[in-house]
Amino acid sequence: MRVVNFQTVSILSLTAFIAMESAWHAPTAFCQESLGSHENKSANTSKKYELVWSDEFDQEGPPDPKNWTFEYGFERNEELQWYQPENASCENGKLVITAKRERVMNPFFVAGTKNWKKNRQHAEYTSACITTRGLHSWTFGRIEVRARIDARKGLWPAIWTVGESGNWPDAGEIDIMEYYQGKLLANACWSSGKRWKATWDSARIPLSDFGGATWATEFHTWRMDWDEERIELFVNDSLLNTIELSQTVGKHDNLSSPFHQPHYLLLNLAIGGTNGGDPSKTEFPATFEVDYVRVYQSTFDK
Repeated sequence: MRVVNFQTVSILSLTAFIAMESAWHAPTAFCQESLGSHENKSANTSKKYELVWSDEFDQEGPPDPKNWTFEYGFERNEELQWYQPENASCENGKLVITAKRERVMNPFFVAGTKNWKKNRQHAEYTSACITTRGLHSWTFGRIEVRARIDARKGLWPAIWTVGESGNWPDAGEIDIMEYYQGKLLANACWSSGKRWKATWDSARIPLSDFGGATWATEFHTWRMDWDEERIELFVNDSLLNTIELSQTVGKHDNLSSPFHQPHYLLLNLAIGGTNGGDPSKTEFPATFEVDYVRVYQSTFDK
């Protein structure tokens, strides 16, 4: 995933914005393709953590405005959905992000423009993306999310973070979970030294390694353990990917690691776009359900 939000980020020039859109999400470097290659042990087994922030989604109605803001409209990756707040709600102790096949007007439509966010008069799908940006962010620690994804064609749920300082990808991105086109992903990216081009460390594991489509009908726990030296990404305590932060420092004009700064969290359900696949034969609505989000830090991290 990545973040360019007219509502919550600084305005980029149109030229730079178009260049950035064309370069976005291509996790190919350092890519691993099977679960078996990731069944090594965590390096952070001795750390003790304490809870510093959480949302259990126990209230009914919209997500807590003290914890979350919303993205709005077309956002990234030439995705098909229009993001809007009404597609996210708390129900029966869970956050439910609902993707719908429905037509909505694009108020930013400009006939003849090459800007993909403005050249579509309508969106044919709606969904939601919620973020802690501007409200809560963390450096190091553990982020744990219990969630249930929808693994049908064209759907692209994600749990991810972005650094507060700098443009993408210089700010750094951590994909605690992404799913699309039959694979579960655990990624991180940072600057390649070329504008809007990222270096990726990516694990892409076929859903069949976990048990196939029935696995996605259940809730699972995704976790990131993050310290000064590395990021470890898990599902149900199985280690999927380890990103050594030494590879992100001192290269490509990165004087310090983008992962040595506060990151904010995003939860979203995208549709189609550069990676999501074709949703045309998928029955809607589709949902991405989150039971809780919990953030822990060790005494040293605080």
